[in-house]
Amino acid sequence: MKTQIEQIKVKNFKLYKNLHVTNLQRLNVFLGANGSGKTTLFKVFSFLATCLKENVTVAIGREGGFKEVITRDSDPEKDFIEFEIKFHNVEQSKTGPVATYLLKIGFNHGKVFIEKEVLKYRKSLPRYNTRPSVWYLFKYSKGIGYVTNNEQDYDLKRAHTKEKREQQPLGAEDILALKGLGQFEGYKTIKSFRILLEQWLVSNLQNEEMRKINDIGADRQLSMSGSNLAQVASYLYEYEKDTFKTILDKMKKRVPGVDKVDVTINEAGQIFLKFGDNSFTDPFISKYTSDGTIKMFAYLVLLHDPAPRPLLCIEEPENYLYPTLLRELAEELRDYAKRGGQVFVSTHSPDFVDALTIDELFLVKKENGISNISPAKNDEEIVELYEDGCELGWLWQHDYFKGINP
Repeated sequence: MKTQIEQIKVKNFKLYKNLHVTNLQRLNVFLGANGSGKTTLFKVFSFLATCLKENVTVAIGREGGFKEVITRDSDPEKDFIEFEIKFHNVEQSKTGPVATYLLKIGFNHGKVFIEKEVLKYRKSLPRYNTRPSVWYLFKYSKGIGYVTNNEQDYDLKRAHTKEKREQQPLGAEDILALKGLGQFEGYKTIKSFRILLEQWLVSNLQNEEMRKINDIGADRQLSMSGSNLAQVASYLYEYEKDTFKTILDKMKKRVPGVDKVDVTINEAGQIFLKFGDNSFTDPFISKYTSDGTIKMFAYLVLLHDPAPRPLLCIEEPENYLYPTLLRELAEELRDYAKRGGQVFVSTHSPDFVDALTIDELFLVKKENGISNISPAKNDEEIVELYEDGCELGWLWQHDYFKGINP
C-alpha cells in the first residue's frame, strides 16, 4: 500500500524545538546550509525505526542518552520529546481519512518511558459532526492501552459507527504498540505505518563501497552505501531483465562510451561489475570506472527497484555527477515517487534545484541553534519570481532565499 506523509511535527528533538513541516509532496527537496538541520530530519526516521525494531531506551542510548537527544534549554525531567506524523494511503480516495501517529517520550529517575503513543484518524467533517470527533486505532501510555479491532468499519458517511476497543497491555513502558500490532493483517493502517518505518532507507552512496568485489550472490535492494551494487545488478540481470535493459539503455544515453554492463564472477567466486566502453577492446571493471559513471549506474539501480521503498531519503545526490545529469536525475526521482516511494532529498546543488517545481522545494533555516523548515512557496516574492520564469537554483544563487546561506 502506497503511503504518503503529509505533515511532520517534532518537539524537543535535537535541533528541532518546535518543527512543523506542511505540504509535503511525493518528491521533497530540502535546501539549507551545512549544519542547518537537513540530516536531522532524516534522523527522525532512523530514530523512530530504532524505537520500532528495538525499543525507545535503545534508540535514546544510541544517540548518547536523553540529555543529548532533547533540545538545548529543555528540562529533561519535565519536557517531552514528541513526534507527530500525518499520513494517508494514496490508493484510497482523496477524501479518505488522514491518519496521525503521535509518540511522546519522557525521562524520569534515569529511565526512558513512553508517555503517549497514539494512532488516530482526523476529526470528522462538519456535515458528519454527530460521529465521534476522533477515531483511535490505538492509544497507549506507559505500556497500558487499547487497540480498535474494527478499523474496516470506519467510514465518513456512517455517522454512528463506533470503535470496538480491546485492552492489550504491553510488556514494558518503553516498547512501541506499533511494533506488535503492526504485525497483524487486520490492522491495515497500523501495518502500513510500521512498514514505512521498517523499510525506509537513507541512501548515501559511497564510491569506494560500490567498487568492492563481494562474495557471489544476488540482493534485491541496494544498501545505504551501495556496497552490494554488484549483487543487486546480478539480481536485476537474472530476474528483472526488462528493468536491467532499461537501466543499460539510460546509461548509454547519459554516459558517453558505455555500451554495456556485465555482471562477472571471478575464479575465487566473487562478483563484480564490468563496464564496456566502445572505444576500448576490453571492458573495465568497476575498480577503474570513473566516479560519475558508477554513481549514475547506482542511482539507476536504486530508482528502478521493482519494489520501491515506502520512504527513500537521499543525501546530496549531486556528488560526482556532471551538472547536466541532475535534471534527468530529478525526473528519475519523480518517476520513482509516482511508482510508490515517497522521496526526501537534501542538496547543495543549484543545478539540481533548477530542475524542481516550487512545490517540491523546502528551505531549512537555523537561528540561535534552533532549526525550522518551510515550503519555498510560502514566500510570496519567490513565488512571483518563479511564476515569471526564474529558476529556483538561480534565485538561490542570487540570495532570494533569505536565511538559508551560511
